[in-house]
Amino acid sequence: MESIPITYDYYAREEWANLNHQKMAIPLSEEELQILISTQDQLNLQDIQEIYLPLLHYLTLIYEEYRSLQQKRASFLQKRNTSIPFIIGIAGSVAVGKSTLARVLQVLLERIYGLSVSLVTTDGFLYSKSELEQKGLLDRKGFPESYDMPKLLHFLEELKVGKKEVHAPIYSHEKYDIIPDEVITICEPDIVIVEGINVLQNPWNERIYISDFFDFSIYLDAEIFRIQQWYCDRFLLLRGNEFATKEEAIRIATKVWKSINEKNLLEYILPTKYRADLILHKTKSHFMDYILLKK
Repeated sequence: MESIPITYDYYAREEWANLNHQKMAIPLSEEELQILISTQDQLNLQDIQEIYLPLLHYLTLIYEEYRSLQQKRASFLQKRNTSIPFIIGIAGSVAVGKSTLARVLQVLLERIYGLSVSLVTTDGFLYSKSELEQKGLLDRKGFPESYDMPKLLHFLEELKVGKKEVHAPIYSHEKYDIIPDEVITICEPDIVIVEGINVLQNPWNERIYISDFFDFSIYLDAEIFRIQQWYCDRFLLLRGNEFATKEEAIRIATKVWKSINEKNLLEYILPTKYRADLILHKTKSHFMDYILLKK
């Protein structure tokens, strides 16, 4: 394990599990949980009990303080208390399990605490396939320049000024493209979860970061060789039938990983890890073995 910055506290899985002071029951069946899990990811009810429930308790403590501060600030400034959502950012590599984490957090926050939670993925803010072709960026899809960052920042700005209705574009993983004329409509939720590989990255200009809009951020971490294996396993499952042999599919998956995803991870994603408030580390079989929490 790499050295841990002094700005973080380390919690082994067992220590973290003991922070579940509320001893909350899990409002999910095993069948419901499996529906929320992304392809090739792994998660069970023990993970929910030992990792997610303490995390939820900690998140809601921060959320309650956030709401209290909003009310006090509005009172001090003699303004109407506008409902501005608490925003959670979730970052990490392709194939590390961000979508599963985001969906499970959304469902648990709604079922346990009765909160209204919207989920947005930054994939929707990629340029369309035709725009990427025009810009010569089709082979750079997922890299910082392939996103419409001004559009993403404008979306976050609208959330943080309390606009009653905000729209986000939708990306189709089946079509590998933006769905034209379709949007997610967000209407005054308590919490918005923003998930994507780029949510903690450098600003598109020199004045603002995406993470400036977050009230809490999570980085999902694992060793690179494990993420590569998870990516290749997923590639084989989703696209293996497109190739003449399994060996050919593995060769193409490895090539794509090395030339695009690993390069993007090393140059742009991994360097953002220590901007996160909490780092959730995975090991073999997606087992969550430790947590780092910013002091």
